[in-house]
Amino acid sequence: MKASHSFLHLLWLFFVKIYASSDLPICKESDYHFEYTDCDVLGSRWRVAVPNKPDTCTGLPDPVKGTQCTFSCSEGEFLDMRSQECQKCSGGTYSLGTGVAFDEWDSMPAGFISHGMNMNIADIYTNCSNSTWIPKGDYIASNIDECTSTLSYAVSLKKAGTVSFEYFYPDNTIFFEFYVQNDQCESTDSEGRWMRTSEKDWTPHNLKLNRGNNVLYWRTTSFALVGSAVKPVLLRNIAISGVAYTSECFHCKPGTYSAKPGSAHCTPCPADSYSNKGATVCQQCEVDKYAEAGSGSCKRRPACTTSDYFYTHTPCDSKGQTQLMYKWIEPKICSEIVEGTVDNSTGGAVKLPASGQMETCPPCNPGFSVTNTSGCEPCPHGSYSNGTACAECPVGTEPVVGFEYKWWNKMPDNMRSSVYSREYSDSARSTGWEVAGEYIYTTQGDLDSDYMMLSLTVPGYRLPHSVAKDDERSELSRISFVFETQCTADCTLYFMAGYSERTNDMVEHWSGTTRKQSYSYLVKSNSTVSFTWGFQRTQAYSEVRQYSSDFAKMYTVQITNVVGGVASQCRHCALGSGSASECVPCPPAHYMVNGTGVCKSCPPNTFIRADQTVGEAACIHCGPNTHSNKAHSACVSDCRLDLQSTGGGEVLQYDFTPLANITSFQSSPRFTSKGLRYYHQFRVGLCGEEGREVAVCVDNVTESRKEVRGYACQSTVVPSEVRGQSVVSSQPFTIGDTLIGVTSDTSLDSIASLESSFITKSNLPDVIFYYRSSETTQACKKGRTTTIRLRCDPTVAGKDQITLPSKCSEGTCDGCSFHFLWRSLYACPLCTESHYREIVSACIQGIQRTTYVWQQPLQCTGGVSLPAQTVSACVTLDFWLKVGVSTGTVAAILLISISCYFWKRTRKLEYKYSKLMMTAGDKECELPAADSCAIMEGEDAEDDLIYLTKKSFFTKIKSFSRERSSDGFDSVPLKSSSGLEMEMS
Repeated sequence: MKASHSFLHLLWLFFVKIYASSDLPICKESDYHFEYTDCDVLGSRWRVAVPNKPDTCTGLPDPVKGTQCTFSCSEGEFLDMRSQECQKCSGGTYSLGTGVAFDEWDSMPAGFISHGMNMNIADIYTNCSNSTWIPKGDYIASNIDECTSTLSYAVSLKKAGTVSFEYFYPDNTIFFEFYVQNDQCESTDSEGRWMRTSEKDWTPHNLKLNRGNNVLYWRTTSFALVGSAVKPVLLRNIAISGVAYTSECFHCKPGTYSAKPGSAHCTPCPADSYSNKGATVCQQCEVDKYAEAGSGSCKRRPACTTSDYFYTHTPCDSKGQTQLMYKWIEPKICSEIVEGTVDNSTGGAVKLPASGQMETCPPCNPGFSVTNTSGCEPCPHGSYSNGTACAECPVGTEPVVGFEYKWWNKMPDNMRSSVYSREYSDSARSTGWEVAGEYIYTTQGDLDSDYMMLSLTVPGYRLPHSVAKDDERSELSRISFVFETQCTADCTLYFMAGYSERTNDMVEHWSGTTRKQSYSYLVKSNSTVSFTWGFQRTQAYSEVRQYSSDFAKMYTVQITNVVGGVASQCRHCALGSGSASECVPCPPAHYMVNGTGVCKSCPPNTFIRADQTVGEAACIHCGPNTHSNKAHSACVSDCRLDLQSTGGGEVLQYDFTPLANITSFQSSPRFTSKGLRYYHQFRVGLCGEEGREVAVCVDNVTESRKEVRGYACQSTVVPSEVRGQSVVSSQPFTIGDTLIGVTSDTSLDSIASLESSFITKSNLPDVIFYYRSSETTQACKKGRTTTIRLRCDPTVAGKDQITLPSKCSEGTCDGCSFHFLWRSLYACPLCTESHYREIVSACIQGIQRTTYVWQQPLQCTGGVSLPAQTVSACVTLDFWLKVGVSTGTVAAILLISISCYFWKRTRKLEYKYSKLMMTAGDKECELPAADSCAIMEGEDAEDDLIYLTKKSFFTKIKSFSRERSSDGFDSVPLKSSSGLEMEMS
């Protein structure tokens, strides 16, 4: 039923159309065009006519069977839809055959989409809506802020094809990636998607595409948080092959042409010529006009000024003479006959000054000798020169190898100059620096914002035979140069170092006018073999040159220990035992006596300076609580030390081994103008002997993957999801690669610890580690220093509680001196017997316990252990009370008995004395008989018997008491010889 209704509806529409078309004119070829229908499952399609405007004509051609879906034309051809055959493009046009090309960027081409986004999830308030790719005419430029900007293009390929484009990527502070997603949203290889920085010119890139839907992505993210302005990524000439077909050819854009039919691309017009759109030939500019290569029009030549030429010295001729010459800057665009306002007195264009007089050539650079043709050639190995003739180094000496350039009659073979343009141009200009005898200087650029580049490349480094190799010795080479700049605007001189010109990282920069001065940079890695100087007159882009007179001059460049270098002098060295002329290093802990090859021992606990091994001054004493390593090339600490406590009390023993592992911490967050959050991350390796783990900070933004190592280092990190990394780390540098000493003093070797920001109430002293970095900068001419203050805090059991000064949230107030406070239980001194006391318990049931407890507050860790509780036998108090009472009772009884005994004896003596006196009274003047007063044997027994027989015990006691008579004498009972009792008075 539904099918019959549909048929009737279509039939009704057919008659309506026939009726309506009866009043329309017949379609002409210009009223319609042909298109193909979608391909069916068999790969077939139909060609149908489609009116340019609906309901304007009638009588369209009937549909016909079309070509197979895999059909395509070659480059330089297009598919003629009427004949369905390939035809060659006419002159002035081009075709990619099965591709499309985008080489005009006056506006965003159809199909391209650009948008900005914030890849830092934590910063939800960052506005990146305006961070997009911007068309610039001949190319499209990326964003230069910290947002992520994406340029995308979707294309459907009927067969496998390719995408090609050219890019200019000079700034390695930007992430730049290109990848493709297919129908399954699968991306290209994660490693191949990251673009390599451009060394000088536009860099081509090609990638194969699979059949089906493909979405192309170009994405950039900048992480240049500080420093100079970022240079954007530029794209041009994007071409894609593998599309269905091309039914028309494209006209050549202005400034290009195609002379022959069947061209696959258009050719840029040469300099001083131009072309319009669709040109088959380029037109020459008039005599008073000029045009750069690929120009669509000519410009009037300006009057020549003094900024349009430069001076240089010619190479020395066979007579040993040179000449000062003036040359026009190429390509020459100024006119010598045009009238105008210029800087000469005649009011017209300046002429090229005449060449100077012939002068005697200066000597060759040190290490080179003059040839027969007045040229310079390097001296052979083992010899030296001051720039005239080569001479062999004497026995017992070795050449000091390197390069020293101080005469500039010719650009050295390992140096070259070039021009980088921030706003890229196709100028043939390539010379940025010119030699001028006593110096080399920057020439005028096409634009004031151009970078005048000078690069030096060396093959590598090798330490002299007299220098011992050691892991603690970080210096492989040293590059020094003397320069000056003179500017009227915001000029900047950059110095960069790295593996190659396109991966070099900025080391230092100088802004504005700078007086003549020198700068030295330590090379610590054999991968640092390229050095670049870049001079920019201003960062502001302008087509008018206003600061051509600003310049930078380089007077001398010197680099040491270069493989294949030359020598300007020889120095004494120690000789080995096997050969009389072979130089060997002095033994460890030995220095060389000046002017001889004799090695002499350094004092104990010293190390040898890396930059000076001659003379006793080469021996440097290690700082407090450090000792020299085995090679005597540096001082180290085993993380254990003894310090006197405050007030000169006991000696405190410390063991910081638990804190010796690499520890990371970071500053408080900072924000860019766009709201991007970033931190300063620090890594610290506190102490350790040889072979210890060192702190490493990396740069994972650029291709160089720069690493710095030392006791302490810093880098800038940005939380991000870019590149599949949780954080992006950049701008690493060391803040301490040499341990100076460990002490509780607040200053050491001209390094002061920031005590005011780390106030403490503890009576324990803080232990301070002092470090120094050998790297110098314009701001830190003596290098950077770091102090790490360890403070005992028993409440902190962790090993990463490091805080920054409250007044300097980045760890430093001046960018040169860094200060940190590390609080931890493991920063306390080791426990000793003085840190605990004993508690003795009461005696309970014959047992007494002794317990040991720590003194409070406890301010120690490790060391001696707390003794275990001890148990001993004891006697209780009630036992001793019983014993005391019993003993007292016995003693009292004994004392009474003794008292009674002696009292009884005394009474007996009194009796006998009285008896004796009575006897003496009866017979005056006559002594008693001998037996009258003596105590006869058995007399005591007799007396006792008298008492026992006559009285009871109590009666005896009563009788013993003294009873005085009225005359004052005691009455003593006596016994007569007849046994009768008598009383004497």
